Amino acid sequence: MQSVYQIKQEMCEIGRRLYNRGFAAANDGNITYRISDNEVLCTPTLICKGFMKPDDICSVDMEGKQLSGKRKRTSEVLLHLAIMKERPDVKSCVHCHPPHATAFAIAREPIPQCVLPEVEVFLGEVPLAKYETPGGQKFADTVLPYCRKSNVIILTNHGTVSFGESLERAYWWTEILDAYCRMLILARDLGRVSYLSEGQTRELLDLKAKWGFKDSRNEAEMKDCDICANDLFRSSWADSGVQERAFVPPSKSASAGAANAVKPASLAPSSNGAPHDQEALVQMITDRVMAALAARS
Repeated sequence: MQSVYQIKQEMCEIGRRLYNRGFAAANDGNITYRISDNEVLCTPTLICKGFMKPDDICSVDMEGKQLSGKRKRTSEVLLHLAIMKERPDVKSCVHCHPPHATAFAIAREPIPQCVLPEVEVFLGEVPLAKYETPGGQKFADTVLPYCRKSNVIILTNHGTVSFGESLERAYWWTEILDAYCRMLILARDLGRVSYLSEGQTRELLDLKAKWGFKDSRNEAEMKDCDICANDLFRSSWADSGVQERAFVPPSKSASAGAANAVKPASLAPSSNGAPHDQEALVQMITDRVMAALAARS
């Protein structure tokens, strides 16, 4: 069993990781750890997470009332407490602004599935909670529809919150998510994102279950390509302003074959293999040239 002081030391270490990786600029972010049924250690407000000391850590009860500490508790602790109330197994929460995952939060773009094996096994489908002004109970309540189905949530126009049975696990999910989002953006810049097939993804979900990780896609008994189509949280998108724009999931007709490349709808091939917009441009130029020649004759 760790002592309270050791837990505070670990919170400071996680804070240094967040700061050093650029996940929490200046005094961004907050970290919590539940030490009893009614007491939670939390980082204070207005402090850089990269330079905290154990004595800076304060504590609150499960309603957010400060119990101890020389500094004022973080203003966003209600978000952490809402998750802990909904998930009794959760000991720790980490909220920060990892740049690549937060880019998806700002764009309100859902995270593609069936691309990277590690993400399928460790994260699964990642929800986007609707925006509310940070700090209040309405903000905290935005995660309630999702925290039983995922261990990491994107907060639209804000950042991320991840949680688990230890500080290390809570931090891991954020690091994995941001690394994945960075890879997606880089692959998109190269012009191609290839998806795993449904069969390949089913194998990963079976492996995930064997290792003791739950996945709500298995519990929902999704069929065909639904497991790769961000269907688990799709019903909440309208309320959150989320829409697939940069990354479109593979069509069900292509799911049984090899990996499918993502292409914007405007660049989808025509029947002769040329992109529709290119074909239309060529036709327009041809029509104008023919009209000019006809006028001269």
